[in-house]
Amino acid sequence: MAGCGRAGVAVVEFEKVGGSNLKTTLFEKPELRSRSKMSGSNGASEMTLTVLGCGTMGIAILGGILASLDENTSTKASSAGADEDIPSRLPTRFVACVRRPESKKKIESALGENSKAVRIVQNNNVTACKEADVVLLGCKPYMVKDILSESGMKEALEGKLLISICAGVPATQLEEAVYGDASSEDPKISGRCRMVRAMPNTASAIRESMTVIATSTPALPADISALVTWIFKRIGDVVQLPASTMDASTALCGSGPAFFALMLEAAIDGAVAMGLPRAEAQRMAAQTMRGAASLVLAGEHPAILRDKVTTPGGCTIGGLLVLEEGTVRGTVARAVREATVVASQLGKGVQGVNGTRF
Repeated sequence: MAGCGRAGVAVVEFEKVGGSNLKTTLFEKPELRSRSKMSGSNGASEMTLTVLGCGTMGIAILGGILASLDENTSTKASSAGADEDIPSRLPTRFVACVRRPESKKKIESALGENSKAVRIVQNNNVTACKEADVVLLGCKPYMVKDILSESGMKEALEGKLLISICAGVPATQLEEAVYGDASSEDPKISGRCRMVRAMPNTASAIRESMTVIATSTPALPADISALVTWIFKRIGDVVQLPASTMDASTALCGSGPAFFALMLEAAIDGAVAMGLPRAEAQRMAAQTMRGAASLVLAGEHPAILRDKVTTPGGCTIGGLLVLEEGTVRGTVARAVREATVVASQLGKGVQGVNGTRF
């Protein structure tokens, strides 16, 4: 997962953009306006979300939240407000940390029209966290210790919520980076920041991510749990699982889009070899994969779906047997298992893991 490093701050605020006012849009939603009165460090209704290491994933999350808050008339936004538990306070200001001036161009390109609301200030991670109510850690795994052990960071994070989307980095490792040790004591008693581990994926950019949130011990207070879920619901679907499953979740959900993209490429190449134009083949293959996934999400078991399409003596069974001869099932399963092992090692700061596995 890419991150832009440990230094630099980009402040993303709701300002007038092309005649619209994003901050006004947020509070025009009745279901949000009535729940935004809790006081905090930034005023009666403001909440600041800081992203440390705002690379591809961090930008996608910011973009998803900004787009979601700006959709005051969309059916999707209206139904989401009715179905989910809206937190008592929502983010209204955003701080995104970057390392290089080029990162500003990347943010502007990714956020599009919303980038006009972005102001960039570099080299001030600690101050960015001091201003925050919630901190999202999205750097590369090997950079976690350097960022969280920075002078003044422990004090800046005191009593706040830290959400990590760093692959392979457990909450205990985050605690050790900030405090020098891990503690099972309730942060409400110890004064330490609350730490939550989550794993979104690259489809965050189009708000189709599958995000896995690790359950905490002790359990998160209801309002904080609702806030974490709300943040990741802006970019797709959310499921909560025990922390022990996070490396496998990283392999399946984090690496999964690359695995599925490779399968798509293979199907497209086969179609092109048989005479289909590449552009049309790509569209057809992608829509076919999406349709199959939608059927599974609607409750169809993959094996039953496969069997329904497989008629005796037909082309489907012929193709399936070729896939079975090529051990596609075992190879794909092994890829997920391998990615799980690599994810667990990345969190320990081990580099070159793939080169030592065989």
